[in-house]
Amino acid sequence: MGVSAASNLPLKMTTSSYDDILERIQSALDAARTVFARFTPGEIEAEYKAGHDPVTEADRAVDAVLRQSLLRAGEGWLSEESIDDQSRLGKSHVWVVDPLDGTREFVLGLPEFSVSIAFVEDGRAVAGGIYNPATQETITGAVDCGVRYNGEPAHPTSKTSLKGAVILASRSEVKRGEWQQFEGGEFEIRPMGSVAYKLALVAAGKADVTFTLTPKHEWDVAAGVALVESAGGFVATLDNTPLRCNQPKPLLSGLLASTPGLKEPVLKLVKPSITTVPGKR
Repeated sequence: MGVSAASNLPLKMTTSSYDDILERIQSALDAARTVFARFTPGEIEAEYKAGHDPVTEADRAVDAVLRQSLLRAGEGWLSEESIDDQSRLGKSHVWVVDPLDGTREFVLGLPEFSVSIAFVEDGRAVAGGIYNPATQETITGAVDCGVRYNGEPAHPTSKTSLKGAVILASRSEVKRGEWQQFEGGEFEIRPMGSVAYKLALVAAGKADVTFTLTPKHEWDVAAGVALVESAGGFVATLDNTPLRCNQPKPLLSGLLASTPGLKEPVLKLVKPSITTVPGKR
């Protein structure tokens, strides 16, 4: 990847060793687009799984088309809407997908949901794609070639201070009052659904920071992590450790992500709150 030592940002898109993977991701996102054309956000019935998470016919239909488009012999599969038989644990290459991240927003008709696809190689999310059917945004990338936003090269912002920064917050966390501790800062807090979509916007330079204070599953964040890292940005779990995917229990602590120049300010901002997170000491 062409990288500037001064900025640590990709200079341009180059030929990728993941070209075939990126083509498969794009093809799967196109197939998902066709499925979504059958549904109208805000006008669809939802069922509720254990834990009160909603699921719709669209979730299941997109899951089926993603599996058909992506999976090849010898590869593993982990999806929110598929039974996890854990045969994936013996695979070096695994697809980690969320057919519809932000189902609550989809049911409410809010344009903050997305299809999330990650390709994981030996535990690392190395390529990803996010598609928001409501806004018609597609963000794809791989760790050796950078990121594209609607087909054009994209980069994270160059900010090095949180002053004036746009921080994308979990809509549900804000609603529960978990972000009150961050109010009054010199940055803008913008509540939004779909953590995958928020991560993709940071990778593409449409926002500066996003983080979540509650545990997330691999399928929620793997694609977004691949995109932020492909763009040269900073990503870590709430424990400030690298994200490792394809784990037996695919639940991880909250996630931090930002443009590269905001790594230390973000860690400083969030660290005092970690002791208040459920399960953290």
